[in-house]
Amino acid sequence: MGEEKRLAAVVALAQGMAAAHTPRESWRAAALGACRALDGSFAALSVWERELGRLRVLVNVGDRAVDEEEFPEAEAYPVHQFPEITEFLHERWAGGGEPNAWVETAEGPAAGTPGYFHQRVAALRRRGRGCCVVAPVVLHGRAWGELYVARPVGAAVFRPRDADFATVLASVVAAGLAQTERLEEARRLAYTDALTGLANRRCVDTCLDEAIERHRAEGVVVSLVVCDLNGLKRVNDTHGHEVGDRLLERFGSVLSLCGAMVPGALSARLGGDEFCLLAVGPPADDVVKAADELCRRAAELELGEGVACGVASTEDAIGPVPSARRLFRLADAAQYRAKAMRADRPVVAGREGPDDPVVRLADEPSPDEPAPARPERRRFRGRRP
Repeated sequence: MGEEKRLAAVVALAQGMAAAHTPRESWRAAALGACRALDGSFAALSVWERELGRLRVLVNVGDRAVDEEEFPEAEAYPVHQFPEITEFLHERWAGGGEPNAWVETAEGPAAGTPGYFHQRVAALRRRGRGCCVVAPVVLHGRAWGELYVARPVGAAVFRPRDADFATVLASVVAAGLAQTERLEEARRLAYTDALTGLANRRCVDTCLDEAIERHRAEGVVVSLVVCDLNGLKRVNDTHGHEVGDRLLERFGSVLSLCGAMVPGALSARLGGDEFCLLAVGPPADDVVKAADELCRRAAELELGEGVACGVASTEDAIGPVPSARRLFRLADAAQYRAKAMRADRPVVAGREGPDDPVVRLADEPSPDEPAPARPERRRFRGRRP
């Protein structure tokens, strides 16, 4: 491959990783870009999990063997089988060298100490590959993992200049991975509540909009639990905001625990003392069961006064749900009814017959706003069961 083609391949690799929106997309772009740049038939990207002492494969692309998935769940190898990542790499660094790539063939190692490479040679033979080039990926000054590109039996064997080029590609991959990390951290901060570590209102709004679109297109069940932590103001006024924050954190942990009862549920803090649980797919009764457990556990929190909890699900008799706003209004109205009734269990919209008071309230406009407006929830306050 000429210099111009190699430069174009580097640019294509960098652009592919820059266009990725998720870590998986970034890994796949890295492996595909390197595979094409080196005229390989197969490529993989692996991460060194130091705490577990293993190389875990993140992605396989190209001509995969029967036992190679694109995004494997459990393909990992003990580093003692491939000690270059821990020994060869760091020994070279200690001696002032660079983390250069190396070439191996199914006939045996092309360079270096033979003892290092017997597992890779066996893997090449087992999977019908003739040669490979392995490039360490260095991120933030530390060995992060490796980029692996192979060619089939009968194809031209990688040469030393290919290993040099693979070293360059690995540095481009490292830069792309660093960018992905920064973007993921920015997304995490943008969609995470700083105090509790739960999702925030922005995240809920985005996920609820997407969920309602799926409900309209596919009929998937969408359920929303909205809850109000009782007694927070009293705790703040009596014990201080630091103690109030600890109560919010503890309740956030309880919400996360109960949310785990519903596969895929999103636990979030909407702001202040308001929290929610969003479930897409599971039956409404499963969500109500989790909300019931949430009420029980919240009542046991020290200093707190329990939680007012409302549930709305597209599976119940609540009428059409054309928008996320309507489902939220219903869950919100159910929560305020629970608070007014001082209920120790969740109130579920649509389960009190044809003239369900929660549905009626959610559909009524506020006295000072035109329909469809936020319900005047205060009319429930002070009403006793």
